[in-house]
Amino acid sequence: MDSQTSREQFPFAQARVTRRWRKLLDERLKDLGVTQARWSTMVYLQRGGEGLTQRELAHLKAIENPTLVRLLDSLEEQSLIERRPCKRDRRARRLYLTSAGERFMNDLNERGNILREELLKGIDDKDLAVALDVFDRVMDNAAELKR
Repeated sequence: MDSQTSREQFPFAQARVTRRWRKLLDERLKDLGVTQARWSTMVYLQRGGEGLTQRELAHLKAIENPTLVRLLDSLEEQSLIERRPCKRDRRARRLYLTSAGERFMNDLNERGNILREELLKGIDDKDLAVALDVFDRVMDNAAELKR
């Protein structure tokens, strides 16, 4: 495949992989009442440590705030996350997993890990590192476009 064809195919290939990942993961999480969007939100919160603000989480997930608010409200209704006041900014709230959310994440992460390994079977870690570097550069370029 020549470089022009690769460039033309890149966004479509990336979108196909993303859609397939979401569909397969949604199928595997269906019995728990969780979608890929909810799981990924909880993953970011689990890795956030000290708690993320809604704005930080929206930036990490590359989604708009109103979409995130609906997700967070739903997770909070399920007692999987909680909003706590931010010590440095009284207007902001930090988001944390509850203890029930942490326990729930164990099962979600296990299922996600199994699917990830199935999808990445036979793909070398070096190739994955290159792919991740490409995605990082694309995101950097996208950030520059918003300025």
